[in-house]
Amino acid sequence: MNKFETFKSNISNHYHGNIIINISPSSAFRARCEFAFNNDSYVMYNKGNKIYLNIFNFASTAIQKTMARLLKLINQSKTIKKKLFQINFRSNSQGKVLVTLVYHQKIDEMLQNRIDNIASKLNINIIVRAKNQIYATNNFFLEDFITSKKIKIFQTDNCFYQPNRFLLPKMINKVISFINNPKDLIELYCGVGTFTLPLSDYFNKVFSTENNRKSVECLDMAIKENNIDNIYYARLSSEEVSELIDGKKYNRMKDIKLSNFNFSHILVDPPRSGLSKNVIKIINKFDNIIYISCSPESYVRDIKYLKDYKITNLELFDQFPNSKHLEIVSLLSKK
Repeated sequence: MNKFETFKSNISNHYHGNIIINISPSSAFRARCEFAFNNDSYVMYNKGNKIYLNIFNFASTAIQKTMARLLKLINQSKTIKKKLFQINFRSNSQGKVLVTLVYHQKIDEMLQNRIDNIASKLNINIIVRAKNQIYATNNFFLEDFITSKKIKIFQTDNCFYQPNRFLLPKMINKVISFINNPKDLIELYCGVGTFTLPLSDYFNKVFSTENNRKSVECLDMAIKENNIDNIYYARLSSEEVSELIDGKKYNRMKDIKLSNFNFSHILVDPPRSGLSKNVIKIINKFDNIIYISCSPESYVRDIKYLKDYKITNLELFDQFPNSKHLEIVSLLSKK
């Protein structure tokens, strides 16, 4: 069985409706890529084996164009090549590219000047990282627009952002379609606000939580840039949110009172490990659960613990063609 059939079989005891599969283009779909650097080439690993490459066809067109030109310039400079071990790329819908170079050496003035020159030649922004050091040729953020309403969003090199630029708008629209009789929304694992920002148009108030400092910084920038006044957020892990709902006090919540919210929906978008038992315990308190998952295995496992809910809508998004990975976007409602 392929991955779609496997998932349908595994979820069949919990969902009997039609499952729409959203297919990605087979190339130029990835807006985020990470590579090692070795022997003057980009390197990826497959089951421990090194794969050397100069181009990566899955990457967005903007990243592909940058990869070839950047590699040539890096290999022309001993200063830039020295102890460089990782190169990461991000691109936005306008074709702008953010590159991160990671070093096992100190970032000195000579290295900064060489990298400034490359950034200028390629018209890109470059972040340079080394132990206890960070440098940017312009700024640390890549801005983009999501949804037809042109909501501005920000990301940086060490925060999560959905990788498939073709499927992301469809995922957002699918989540919006779930909303019925909305009041307030509580969100765990909100990241930079990929769903937070567009959903704020549909709920009275949104309370979003995220543990990554840079992601929270990006969310704050976007809220201000878009002049949104109904999003409240706190830097809290999912476990801290579960403790918060159970009554624990946090200084980070001193200006936010949960008693001022009337939550009709909760949105969770956890990492591949899925939901912890404590998080499952607290989301059972809400009438509607929007569950976005990047792991079919942990999703099916978690659904078994949500016995008081039925899956009322579910779609699959093939964010990584030719891989085992699947993105699941679903709505669960109290039985």
